[in-house]
Amino acid sequence: MRLSKITTRTGDDGTTGLADGSRLSKDSPRIEAIGAVDELNSQIGLLLTEELPLEVRDCLAAIQHDLFDLGGELALPQRPAITDTQVARLEMLTGQFNADLSSLKEFILPGGSRSAALCHVARTICRRTECACVRLNHVETLAPFLLQYLNRLSDLLFVLARVINRDDGVGETLWQKR
Repeated sequence: MRLSKITTRTGDDGTTGLADGSRLSKDSPRIEAIGAVDELNSQIGLLLTEELPLEVRDCLAAIQHDLFDLGGELALPQRPAITDTQVARLEMLTGQFNADLSSLKEFILPGGSRSAALCHVARTICRRTECACVRLNHVETLAPFLLQYLNRLSDLLFVLARVINRDDGVGETLWQKR
């Protein structure tokens, strides 16, 4: 399907269309979840404008495609797009990237270099996206791999922020109980 006409005026009544042609209120849990996925993908796109290690860049580019699929699954629920293979890939990547990092003995504060801070923002948006999908799952059952994917992705984004800081030569700020 080609999007040759962008302004359609069909949403002027507060509804929006799903991929199957059905219409929902723009404040429905499904549309909230779709919007959260779009925001997360956009934040990762912003992160990709930064100087990043090639392996991190490649990882994030693949995640953007997965997130587009995930949004598609939310827009067309009868066609699951996220699989156990994608979830397993995130687990494997998290383990690989984490293997070269120092062990954490304390919580770290989000921040460091600009690109690491942007990655932390992506991580927090991912957690909010997961919450939106969990809320939707209470109303309409989602495919299990969709929720697992988002849960694993927030872990990976945390690790990637640490990798970026390490590669940028920026130390982590440890949380200090006050």
